[in-house]
Amino acid sequence: MLYDALIQPFIEFGFMRRALVACLALSISAGPIGVFLVLRRMSLMGDAMSHAILPGAAIGFLVFGLSIWAMSLGGLVVALVVALAAGAMSRVTPLKEDAALAGFFLISLALGVLIVSMKGSSVDLLHILFGTLLAVSNGALLLIAVASSLTVIALALVYRTLILECFDPGFLRAVGGRGGLAHATFLAMVVLNMVAAMQALGTLMAIGLMMLPATSARMWTISIGRMIGLAVLLAMLSSVAGLIISYHANLPSGPAVILAAGFVYLLSLAIGSNGGLLRRYIRRPHLEH
Repeated sequence: MLYDALIQPFIEFGFMRRALVACLALSISAGPIGVFLVLRRMSLMGDAMSHAILPGAAIGFLVFGLSIWAMSLGGLVVALVVALAAGAMSRVTPLKEDAALAGFFLISLALGVLIVSMKGSSVDLLHILFGTLLAVSNGALLLIAVASSLTVIALALVYRTLILECFDPGFLRAVGGRGGLAHATFLAMVVLNMVAAMQALGTLMAIGLMMLPATSARMWTISIGRMIGLAVLLAMLSSVAGLIISYHANLPSGPAVILAAGFVYLLSLAIGSNGGLLRRYIRRPHLEH
């Protein structure tokens, strides 16, 4: 019975296996990136960046049609431009970086929807916005694998610098650490993962597999290493659960995966050992007077 419910869909159907491989590869790279976004208090910036890739993907679609590589390259370029522009505006105007980024991402989102609507149908727009996880092609899998591998390698190279920049940027500057280079590398990793996730989950939900497991992990531990490992594990479990639920309940697979991660997030908020609501508000008997 358990075999039929949990394993058989992946054994019997190739599209389920491809979707699972895509989600697992994204979990390996997106989980750690999400943890650093949480630690650096950049969670909403990650969400804005996921929307900022839309006009680039739309331009690629407008010129080359539903070409994975053209849409991905367009999304990558535009997202990097938006990130750099927001940073520049925060330095030459009174706006903070989050406010500047919010303005750019809203313009990007509206422009992307407009561009897709000019050439494509509502179905094309939905595919770009919400993804087609069960229709992931071999080309998309290759892109996701390359993005995941590059992210893991880059993260290993700047790991210690990122940790120092999160907790003691003053000390990092004092010892001559290359915080600016690490920050730029980190932003590039964020954008690269967004572009890769776009192929499976769409531009609107690409951030989900990155942030929800990371914020869930934050509710269970304060160790960065454990947080990263737990974020990857929760992302993988959410992916498997979401795909199985979507298969048996005949639901859209992308939203099912994100909702599974959302359920884990709400559960972590409730019972997490590192600040969960039950631990915070329910007094233990031996503490009562």
